Amino acid sequence: MSLVTQVIETADQELRYPTAGEIWMIQNFCQSGDQRIQIANTLARNERYLVERGSQRFWQRCPNTPSNSGNLRKTNSCQRDQGWYIRLVAYCVLAGSQKPLEDIGTIGMKEMYRSLNIPIANWAIAMRCIKEEVISLLGEQDAVVVTPYFDHIIDTVFQGI
Repeated sequence: MSLVTQVIETADQELRYPTAGEIWMIQNFCQSGDQRIQIANTLARNERYLVERGSQRFWQRCPNTPSNSGNLRKTNSCQRDQGWYIRLVAYCVLAGSQKPLEDIGTIGMKEMYRSLNIPIANWAIAMRCIKEEVISLLGEQDAVVVTPYFDHIIDTVFQGI
């Protein structure tokens, strides 16, 4: 759900027109469209690179982990999931909302990783490493747009780590 949809649905549920502040949010959302599209394209074009670089960074911090055990299936599964999170962040950037993460990406993830005996703390570190690589690739101005979505993943899925 986009920011525009959220504003309209909220106003409609409260039987009112959008407030001046909400209209300003929509205007800002529209004006930032080119930047958000550019960021999403950059993430899409560089997903593999970001996952590879993030994995290298992670393995330096956590060398003894299932994704670095020499088991190619485990490595590929972990990297596939990391790419999936990057894609979800791109969806959020386009929508201007963390709703795609909430609807698609974070429900039940902690429980799934626990059931697979994947160390949750390692996933939190891995996501921080991916976030660092994204920030490095995008630069400060664009990183401001994506950082809250990575923080949401880390805070929601990996709470208390």
